[in-house]
Amino acid sequence: MGAGHDHGQQVLRSGEKYRGRLWAAFALLAVFMVVEAIGAWVTGSLALLSDAGHMFTDVLGIGMALAAITAASRASRDGQRTFGLYRMEVLAALANAVLLFGVALFVVVEAVRRFDEPPEVLVGPMLAVAVAGLLANVVAFLLLRSGSKESLNVRGAYLEVFGDLLASVGVIVAAVVIAVTGWWYADPIIAVAVGVFILPRTYKLGRAALRVLVQAAPPHVDIAEVREGLRGVAGVADVHDLHVWTLTSGMEVASAHLTLAAGADLGEVLSTARQVLHDRFEIEHATLQVEPQNADGVCDGAHW
Repeated sequence: MGAGHDHGQQVLRSGEKYRGRLWAAFALLAVFMVVEAIGAWVTGSLALLSDAGHMFTDVLGIGMALAAITAASRASRDGQRTFGLYRMEVLAALANAVLLFGVALFVVVEAVRRFDEPPEVLVGPMLAVAVAGLLANVVAFLLLRSGSKESLNVRGAYLEVFGDLLASVGVIVAAVVIAVTGWWYADPIIAVAVGVFILPRTYKLGRAALRVLVQAAPPHVDIAEVREGLRGVAGVADVHDLHVWTLTSGMEVASAHLTLAAGADLGEVLSTARQVLHDRFEIEHATLQVEPQNADGVCDGAHW
């Protein structure tokens, strides 16, 4: 089963190749997070504060992504961790989702409180800081876009940056509205809009991470089809104890017990079964137990 090990190393290298881009995005957003926080304090803008809060989660999320990649790289050399620390990536993504949900909820609650008596804000500095934050988010967004297609962890950071980018646009809109019309309600309204917008994306990220952690089958894999595919292999009489789950982004794992038909060639059955899992279901790491058809009691099966 060397193919499974090679695929694991490929997943690890996939995360490591984005390390430089993650560091660049981390440094850029950390600087502008401080700028926006100071800007929010000086101008009194809740919309700008919400943007700074989102940017804080960006920085923390990217930091956790870097920590997860580093941990997985080191753990791959530890014989006691046979799967490395690939789940660190998923845990970091879940932590990002929880943190971002908390920030969005805080901003929405604070904005609702401000509707009774919206405070005045310094529009000029608010607009300047928002534009600078938007530029920083655009750069970070472009740095992480390609990695978001391969890694759940990078996708978590990418989604946070995307949400923050839209938040920066919202702050700019609020500043322009206030400058042109003097309508101070634009600030808390934009803050609420940003919080509401990011919540569904946070939910999707958290749900994807939880699906991995509870070892549910990947959404694109139909267990019934996998079972029928293995049953269709020449020499297989039955398939039981079939499990398919995701170890980390891009690494699906399967285990199954195959009952051999009389006269079947064990080596050919295993080779064909692995090929079916690879070609039809993109499962490259599989542990297959083969049992003779007339061997009663060899496998009692799992009953959980």
